[in-house]
Order: sequence, then C-alpha cells, then structure tokens
Amino acid sequence: MTAPAKAAARRHTISDAEWALRVDLAACYRLIARYGWTDLIYTHVSARVPGETELFLLNPYGLLFDEITATSLIVMDMDGNVVHGDYGCNDAGFSIHSAVLAARPDIACAAHTHSRAGVGVSCMKAGLMPLNQQSMIFHERLGYHDWDPQTGNVDECALLARDLGTNPAVILRNHGLLTVGRTVAEAFWYLYNLEVACQFQLDAMQAGTELIHPSAESVARTAAEFHKTNASKGDLEWRALLRALDRTDPSFRQ
Repeated sequence: MTAPAKAAARRHTISDAEWALRVDLAACYRLIARYGWTDLIYTHVSARVPGETELFLLNPYGLLFDEITATSLIVMDMDGNVVHGDYGCNDAGFSIHSAVLAARPDIACAAHTHSRAGVGVSCMKAGLMPLNQQSMIFHERLGYHDWDPQTGNVDECALLARDLGTNPAVILRNHGLLTVGRTVAEAFWYLYNLEVACQFQLDAMQAGTELIHPSAESVARTAAEFHKTNASKGDLEWRALLRALDRTDPSFRQ
C-alpha cells in the first residue's frame, strides 16, 4: 500500500481532533528539520491525544524528522506501551515526555532538542542571558535542570518535570532545551524563540567585544509585553509556517 493510500485508510480510524493534532505534530517535526535543530533520529516532540489523559503521540524511533508524517506517529500510554503504530519508541523520549505531560495537565505538547546553539548555552554557567527580545520572553519563565546521563531514568525525569515547574521552557544543563505549550503551535513558538535567543547569545559572545546588558527594568517591561495576555502564543505564525510547508512538501499531512 502506498503512503497516501495508507494515510487515507488510517484516517478513517482516527477522530477529526486527533487527526488535526497529528498533522500539526508532523509539521512541527518537519519545521525542526527545516531549521536545522535535529540530532539524527534522536530528540522528540510529543502531543497529548485529545480527550485523553493517559495517551500521547510521539515520533516513531528510527525515522528522521523530515520523514515523519501524520500517519507514522505512534500512540504511547503512560506505562511505556506503544498502543498504536508500526514502530517502537525511544526509551528516553518516553520517559521525558510522559513525566512532563503527567506533571503538566495544562499543556498539550512538549518539544525537546539537542541543537548546536541550545546545547552550547546549556553548557554555560550563566545560562541564557537577557541580551535581546527573544531571550527576554523567558525572563522569570525559564527553569534549569542539572541533567543526569541516564535520560531514561524515571526518577530523573520526574526531577526534570519539577525543574520545569509552571514555566514554558527549561534548559537541561549540558544537554539541550525543552519547551511546552497548550498547543503544538505554542510549544513551537517558545522553541523557536529560545533557539534563536541561544543563537544570538553565542554570536554576540563570539564577536569578542563587550556586551551591552539591558537594565533590569527594560527586561521586565519587555517580558511583560510578551505575556500581557493569556492567549495561546504562535497561532498566527503557525498558520504561516504551515503554508510554507505546503508550498514545498505537503507530505507531512499523509
């Protein structure tokens, strides 16, 4: 059976709400690949199955991010079982995402990366510095976690969820980044801005000149402006990103 035929057959077994989520999640993987934040077949983005508390979507272990489609995503339960799907899962991916989703019933999506800039900043004692608008988004809204090499350890992942707290993002020291959102769009919006903030910081530091540090008042005002409403972030940008994907390769929708 061809991929489009398989997608069409599978589509009839999935609710409209779950299918829409699958399309968004597959798009998120494609965008992470497009922006160069991947690490071969590793790292992961999860999304809670609509109407479920114990089930979530995750990438099939072994596929590159630019191969992932709405159909290929697997469904996991909180016990580590693949409930639906043709692939296995990454143990560390399951442990991280099950812990975060269980600890944060307010969020629907979590994204974890090992990008060059994100890992670079995660190795700095100062962490993310409020040098630009993107970094100021995370003023008083960013956790830090001293990561253990045993990424599949359930107890360690519970500590990660604790260190994320109520924030939209956490930096895993010497490891990478993790963001969450009430929608896939919001989790990606936070990931994009955190990744860009890390890139800007590394670029500025590499120049070797004295850095300008904005005042604490400016940082706080800028952060407040970004968060002046409780509306979900990234919805308008997400629609534009989906249009861009559809122009180049709409196969993520299969």
